[in-house]
Amino acid sequence: VGQKAAFAAAIESEETIPLSDSFVPNDITIPDAYDGPHPSGGTQCLANGDLDKEDAMFQPGKLPMEFVMAAMECFKEQKSIHTRYTARLLIHCKRYFESQSSLMRLSLPESNPGDEPHITVCGDTHGQFYDVLTIFKMNGYPSATNPYLFNGDFVDRGSFSIEVILTFLLFKMACPECIYLTRGNHETKNMNRIYGFEGEAKAKYDDKIFELFLEVFCHLPLAAVIENKVFVTHGGIPVDPCSLEEINKVKRGCEPPEKGIMSDLLWADPQPMPGKSPSKRGVGFSFGPDITKAFLEQNNLELIVRSHEAKEEGYVIEHDGKIITIFSAPNYCDSMGNKGAYIRFEKDCKPNFTKFDAVAHPNVGPMAYAKGMGGMF
Repeated sequence: VGQKAAFAAAIESEETIPLSDSFVPNDITIPDAYDGPHPSGGTQCLANGDLDKEDAMFQPGKLPMEFVMAAMECFKEQKSIHTRYTARLLIHCKRYFESQSSLMRLSLPESNPGDEPHITVCGDTHGQFYDVLTIFKMNGYPSATNPYLFNGDFVDRGSFSIEVILTFLLFKMACPECIYLTRGNHETKNMNRIYGFEGEAKAKYDDKIFELFLEVFCHLPLAAVIENKVFVTHGGIPVDPCSLEEINKVKRGCEPPEKGIMSDLLWADPQPMPGKSPSKRGVGFSFGPDITKAFLEQNNLELIVRSHEAKEEGYVIEHDGKIITIFSAPNYCDSMGNKGAYIRFEKDCKPNFTKFDAVAHPNVGPMAYAKGMGGMF
């Protein structure tokens, strides 16, 4: 009996140890034929004796920006960065996000001469890498003086989800203050299985890299407050009275439960009529202007920014001007014909909108890696 119990405990502990704690990127060899970028620069990876030095390059704030830019060039050509580098990136990102709060408190940074301090908020990007490049072309690359907040749903549907999420995570490790990420309902295991990211991650990398992505997703922050005025989350606000402190206390590191604060933040939608009603999505609730007003008053806030829904002009303002939906995936699924948009906030925290159109992408259609279709989540 004692042996059985010990064996069962060993199996259980093995199953509950996160892959990021046991995975050893040093065991992965980079072949001479690899022609992608290296974090150390040059055309060769570091020698085996320098692998700890290589790993240290992926710590927050240490990753060379040259590697980030070279990786993006690589992605444009539909090539990948090596599995060893991707594994290191994901493990360090998981540890970083694990140390962060569920609710980010963001202040506008010092600006460059002649520019106002600002932050740019983007909505769903859904694997549309070439449209993300349009945002950077129009609005500048992320930097400490040009920060971005990408508000969830980086992956699924679009077939360049690996390129989108790796770009965001590379920037995060190069300069943590240049980009902030909130979790969307598509940064979840069930959605990834249906809408393409699981298939894409396993096609471009392997099962273990996909598992590491899931760990990162489970630790992403759930919301942000900009300058103590603007609340940003992917889906919506909790339908029952809720303080910012309660949101900050939400335990992460898991798949979202079917109900409760995390579920509402990831899944809820605004509705024109007062009160709450079950969501047309089959998950969560829709909330009325009275709930929006009460949440803002309770938490001494001015505005809510959320994403989660495609909008014809890339954004829409509802609930007496108190809630904005921002959506940054133009011509969503190559079929919706919508514009994308992003918001720039300066010190007064008034929203300044920019709209943009979709650009051409390589001939890999939406849902190319998906196992099933289903509704327009």
